[in-house]
Amino acid sequence: MTKDILMSVTKAIVAKQKGLLAADESNPTIKKRFDSIKLESTEENRRRYREILFTAEGIEHYIGGVILFDETLRQSTQDGIPFADLLSSRGIIPGIKVDKGAKPLALFPDEKITEGLDGLRERLIEYKQLGARFAKWRAVININEHDIPTSFCIRENAQVLARYAAICQELDIVPIVEPEILMDGAHDIECCEVVTSMVLEMVFTELDAHRVLLEGMLLKPNMVVPGMKCARQESVQRIAESTIRCLTRYVPAAVPGIVFLSGGQSAEDATQHLNAINKLGPFPWPVSFSYGRALQAPVIATWNGQEINVPNAQKMLLKRSKLNGLACSGKYDPTMEA
Repeated sequence: MTKDILMSVTKAIVAKQKGLLAADESNPTIKKRFDSIKLESTEENRRRYREILFTAEGIEHYIGGVILFDETLRQSTQDGIPFADLLSSRGIIPGIKVDKGAKPLALFPDEKITEGLDGLRERLIEYKQLGARFAKWRAVININEHDIPTSFCIRENAQVLARYAAICQELDIVPIVEPEILMDGAHDIECCEVVTSMVLEMVFTELDAHRVLLEGMLLKPNMVVPGMKCARQESVQRIAESTIRCLTRYVPAAVPGIVFLSGGQSAEDATQHLNAINKLGPFPWPVSFSYGRALQAPVIATWNGQEINVPNAQKMLLKRSKLNGLACSGKYDPTMEA
């Protein structure tokens, strides 16, 4: 493990007003996105769509890194430039999703464990040769009104996240640690804060036990929000206050950056919440974004699978990237959405 290498990558990703573009959708997930515009999910269509994202003019001012899927890391532009090389040439750091997805946790109904540790070291070595400088692993935590999540599920996912992070750092690859409390369900914001606190406390306990260098990783958590089926939705300010109260209690100051996932939030909500959170600062760590759907949904809708729409789709990506960049400094204004 080379501390300077890890720290330089983490700092570059969240430098100034920068964040992450999560473009690591699996093929089944990108198919759902393409279904919304009635576009067939072929390898070429997936390649072309990612090329549109990665060649959008100006995004390097707001996007510090891009999380890629295995297929995408191996693809190139129409001119034959590997995507990893293209991104690097623009000052955008390429990364890679390395987990194998959340699977049912045996004997624990409705709970999941993320798989993919088998062969991880070998995959990371190959991904590093292909240009990836950071990796991402997602753990999934469900909430219901009865007995989920269990402490066993939380502990098992925390241990897997820590083991993944340790293997990454051994190879000088920055790990992004993503423990996601899902927005599905009817739980209220208080419940989400309690569960998020439990998860973060356990995750950092395991990271410490696995000797993970906190200065050489990034945390990708959920915001503290009520479930989508909850009868009482909350104000932007309440969500910001609950989220920061939780993070300041459980995230060590040594962590060089927090990059929120957007979960099921709309593009506008994710930006507003990020902005409100940063208005409560300063914090020990930069607070930024690692958005997938919240950056891409308006882009896909604008593109609609038509080449004639590519310029406008790229302008939409630049717009959403810039707005989230401003939110990283608490300088976003909803009137900018016009």
